[in-house]
Amino acid sequence: MTDISVRPINKLLIANRGEIAQRVMRTARSMGIATVAVFSDPDTDMPFVREADEAVHLPGSTPGDTYLNISAILAAVVATGADAVHPGYGFLSEQAPFARACADAGVIFVGPTPEVIEAMGSKLAAKALMEQAGVPVLPGATVSAGDDVIAAAEAVGFPVLVKAAFGGGGRGMRVVNAPEDLADAVASAEREAASAFGDGTVFLERFVVDPRHIEVQIFGDTHGNVIHLFERECSIQRRYQKIIEEAPSPAVDAARRDALGNAAVAAAKALGYVGAGTVEFVMDQQGEFFFLEVNTRLQVEHPVTEMITGLDLVRMQLLVAQGEPLPDDSVVATINGHSIEARLYAEDVAAGFLPASGPVDRLRVALTDGVRVDAGFEDGSVVSTFYDAMLAKVIAWGPTRTDAARRLSEALASAHVHGVTTNRDLLVRVLRHPEFLDGRTDTGFLQRHDPAELSAPSADESARRLHAVAAALAGQAERRSTARVLAALPSGWRNVRSGLESTQFEDADGELLVGYAIFGTPSRGQQVVVELDGDRETLAGIELLGASAEHVELAVAGVRRRFAVQHVGDTWYVDSLLGASAFHELPRFPLPEVHTAAGSLVAPMPGTVVRVEAAVGDRVEAGAAIVVIEAMKMEHQIRAPHGGTLAELRVEVGTQVDTGEVLAVVDEDEASEAESTRRVE
Repeated sequence: MTDISVRPINKLLIANRGEIAQRVMRTARSMGIATVAVFSDPDTDMPFVREADEAVHLPGSTPGDTYLNISAILAAVVATGADAVHPGYGFLSEQAPFARACADAGVIFVGPTPEVIEAMGSKLAAKALMEQAGVPVLPGATVSAGDDVIAAAEAVGFPVLVKAAFGGGGRGMRVVNAPEDLADAVASAEREAASAFGDGTVFLERFVVDPRHIEVQIFGDTHGNVIHLFERECSIQRRYQKIIEEAPSPAVDAARRDALGNAAVAAAKALGYVGAGTVEFVMDQQGEFFFLEVNTRLQVEHPVTEMITGLDLVRMQLLVAQGEPLPDDSVVATINGHSIEARLYAEDVAAGFLPASGPVDRLRVALTDGVRVDAGFEDGSVVSTFYDAMLAKVIAWGPTRTDAARRLSEALASAHVHGVTTNRDLLVRVLRHPEFLDGRTDTGFLQRHDPAELSAPSADESARRLHAVAAALAGQAERRSTARVLAALPSGWRNVRSGLESTQFEDADGELLVGYAIFGTPSRGQQVVVELDGDRETLAGIELLGASAEHVELAVAGVRRRFAVQHVGDTWYVDSLLGASAFHELPRFPLPEVHTAAGSLVAPMPGTVVRVEAAVGDRVEAGAAIVVIEAMKMEHQIRAPHGGTLAELRVEVGTQVDTGEVLAVVDEDEASEAESTRRVE
């Protein structure tokens, strides 16, 4: 065998951001390797920037100006004297030109060779190569402008999946069931792929209805060794993006595990693969599997493999990149227990998984036995509109799958997640769902089970009411703690009490008026009289055991409960074993409301207008797309609320819009109004 010299890495630049940058830094630090971060304008105050030994500013906000800017990143390499680059995942991690530019600059690229990335960067070339290697593949066809896409789709067989040839993460993907929907799906996928990956090439592939998404972790080194580290299942998805992943798969037995592993290793050997990679498959209801793609990078879900094998995959990447052979413990790795990962996203599930942005007021997950958190945000961080909206990955290990699911759901349910809207409640309910616990997982799970219903607030009505009381009492404690005189007296105290103090709250379920009066002192015991919306009987006999601006302890009907409270601006967050609530405190003297015109189309999130589908004066149908916004690399259609005439159009392509901004106004016509009246009647 040819002697391969070892080239130690002394300083590592991470060409990425957020939690994966921190994850790589953690391992590099344990290996005695110095780290360098690069950061954009919106990321200036993010934790990963502070954690690096050195950091270089990339001026700008968009990925193209910053994390996709090869020349700027290589300039940072030169400025800091870094001798290696870790690309993380996403951005430049699967860009052959970047890997080649690193090699040309004499810098170690922590990943496979540019030639392998190039071969696998095109899903079409990858399929052809896998077919030659004997790996089963799905039928497909490349399409472009001017092609007879319907004929191509019929040759593949409906339903078809329109798929970006480059990139991943579910972007540039559309399922099409009927020929008449194909042209629009291809055009939309091309635009989204071009925006996310810099290449708008798409192809058609046979769509397997409700398959399992199975992937195999592979590793190769420069000494000719190739191994696999078992499979992961990533079937719980929304919009073709994974949200819950686990290892091993509950549907894979020993024989099928061997078959999957052998196919993945054969694929890696056909490529001459070096470094970490993932061979992805779809598996139908009969257990037959088909090749999807090779991801030539570390996967978001790599922690579940680490948890069941005890290996550090980033350490393995760095060892291989230095020219060392795969460590012995990886070659003889076995499966120990079960691990499940949940991706905590800033998004509004009930609104169709719309990405959310804004401040993270609190993000705290208890690190109990078997629980790991890889987070890119902390208290006070801000989720921008320019990048992926994942806040953190919460991972749990257990001796059995049931144990892992229980630990993970409890960790998420008890977490304090305040500020930006998240998918936390959806994740908890999926993990506790009977079908999930039985291992009946496939990519159609969230089509069978309404995500909006699964993501309903965790606190029921009785919990909501107790949480509102806790928020009101925390408010009075906060006010008394800052009082300049007589701070020991409860707020509103008077010799003859003729009325209650009150706080008016509002949440997603409406308004709630909390009236309260506190009797006694903390040293001698305090009783509290509470009425909710004028009803004093609903919560009779409450004992106040303690109250501060951050914690309230109550005894209700003999049951003692502790409530954690956070007050930010006019918002009160309350967490307890009963669930989580967020209340907006209404002013005592509110300003007059400002109403938008009837028929207004408003932006559901901040973003950029990428397409306008109608002009002022056009007749539009109810539900017709009028404006298309791109936010966090995904397209979102803003549709007409009713049929009528487009009376106003306040944006154009390229306009930056904010949440709630009026984009257009549709005047309802008589026919549409009559139809609306008929439906009401």
